[in-house]
Amino acid sequence: MKTLAITGSRGFVGMNLKIFFGNKGFNVIGIKREELKDDEKLLAIIEKSDIVVNLAGANIISRWTDKYKKTLYNSRLDTTKALVNAMNKAEKKPELFISTSAVGIYKNTTCYDEEYHEYEDDFLANLCKDWESEASKAKEFGVRTAIFRFGIVLGNGGALGKMLTPFKLGLGGTIGYGLQSFSYIHLDDLLNAYNFVYENKDLDGVFNLTAPNPTTNYEFTKALGKSLNRPTFLPIPEFVLNMIFSEGAKVLTDGQCVKPKKLIDSGFEFEFEDIKSCVDDLVG
Repeated sequence: MKTLAITGSRGFVGMNLKIFFGNKGFNVIGIKREELKDDEKLLAIIEKSDIVVNLAGANIISRWTDKYKKTLYNSRLDTTKALVNAMNKAEKKPELFISTSAVGIYKNTTCYDEEYHEYEDDFLANLCKDWESEASKAKEFGVRTAIFRFGIVLGNGGALGKMLTPFKLGLGGTIGYGLQSFSYIHLDDLLNAYNFVYENKDLDGVFNLTAPNPTTNYEFTKALGKSLNRPTFLPIPEFVLNMIFSEGAKVLTDGQCVKPKKLIDSGFEFEFEDIKSCVDDLVG
């Protein structure tokens, strides 16, 4: 039996990954915070794992005080360093290490993919760069390493679950002017991408985990309202989000247009390629 170990296993994606790979016959282990701080326990977990998935990190949608920025940074970098150090020491190393990043690494000037891109120079982008750099060190020890840059993950729960209540009450609307890009992925496609990269042993490096057809916040809002048969005429002003989240509002108001060129070129087939099919499947 193959073993998969996950940090961040209690989060939305982590819980679904546990179920997904468990149904495929894997022994799935959630790596606890205390185990990350115990070198011997972590090493024992790594040495019996065929796949290691790194999803750990404090919630990015929050008020970014200086203190919370340190929490965002340390929760990602410290975990990744601990995993990579354990892999370095392990006599039996994992077949595959998949570490998380985010499309916030890109500028919002135009649409980007893994080959054609420009990186932003702000807190979120630099956090992603450092996070990826730390994870990529696993390659030096002969561990096949993939970096998954997440768009907004849409599934039953998670971000979409938090949006549904106001929309069902007819209180949904665009964020700000609504024309900012919205790069997303259906949870099913995301889970299948993990399995696809695992099964295709020649794949490594950076992958954009986004649907082939990015949209805008406006189009997402309209698709959600139509699927729920509810009005969507109450926009959320940017200044309100800035008051609540300070610099962290950027995650909601400043989207990136990102395409998954590497997955598509590798033969991966998306089940949900556009926002309408994605939303209709989840809430229609």
